[in-house]
Amino acid sequence: MRLFNRIWSRTFSYIILLAFTAFFVVPVIWLLFAPFKTDHNLVFENPFALGTLGNLFHAAHVMFTFEDYALLNWLKNSAIYSFGGIAIALICSIPAGYGLAHTQFIGRRTLLGVTLFVMIMPATALVLPLFLEANAVHAVGTPLAVILPFSFFPFGVYLAYIFYSSSVPKDLLAAARIDGCNEWDVFRRIALPLARPIIALVTFFAFVANWNNFFLPFVMLPNSSNYPLPIGLQDLLSATPAFNPGQGGQVPIYRPELAIATIVAMAPVMIVFLFAQRSLVSGLLAGATKE
Repeated sequence: MRLFNRIWSRTFSYIILLAFTAFFVVPVIWLLFAPFKTDHNLVFENPFALGTLGNLFHAAHVMFTFEDYALLNWLKNSAIYSFGGIAIALICSIPAGYGLAHTQFIGRRTLLGVTLFVMIMPATALVLPLFLEANAVHAVGTPLAVILPFSFFPFGVYLAYIFYSSSVPKDLLAAARIDGCNEWDVFRRIALPLARPIIALVTFFAFVANWNNFFLPFVMLPNSSNYPLPIGLQDLLSATPAFNPGQGGQVPIYRPELAIATIVAMAPVMIVFLFAQRSLVSGLLAGATKE
């Protein structure tokens, strides 16, 4: 009886896991097959049937030449906003985490509490005050209106704080100070090289958050030529007869073209994840044990 219960419990667990796997994997498989077929095939035939390379080349040509290569322009804008925000986020968050972990100053706990509070606050709640501030300095419609808010990454500060407070011994830093290093040299020569796993982790999370951000650029950028990819994908729906029958664009965009645009938007995140897996694992384990 005990053996039967164990087998049944394991079988039920496998069924649940397979159901969740199918829920997430099946749409991705459909998305990868979609550019190889025509819009008619996607709607009225087997969604997982194989298509032809001719359909793929036609859909890719239509998509990449749509409105004077708008997709490539959106891709360029996303790269500028994301990497610009990441660079400033790293410059700010890593030293801030180190300072909160290894220095004592008035208001330290208050600052740490504010950082944690902002970290759990929904990002959409900050869009209106950010817009008012950007509008006050006439930055709305410029890349800075997106890059500067992207560079504020409290989660990165918190990750750096946890790492420095739990994985970097204070005695090691104190020994460097005794040897004559000032605080900047201690951080630059000892603390910063030790933080490579956390730097990789902060970079990945900041990149994913910035690349997929929709609402902030949508509010800050009135000109479609400055759109990043997430807003560009939404803009493509206005040129899709299936979603907007009254569209009057130059060339209609159908489901295979939308699938290609979605794959292009997903590809950078997948590439970064594949090449950064080892650093991400070491970064996630950093701070798990205390020296």
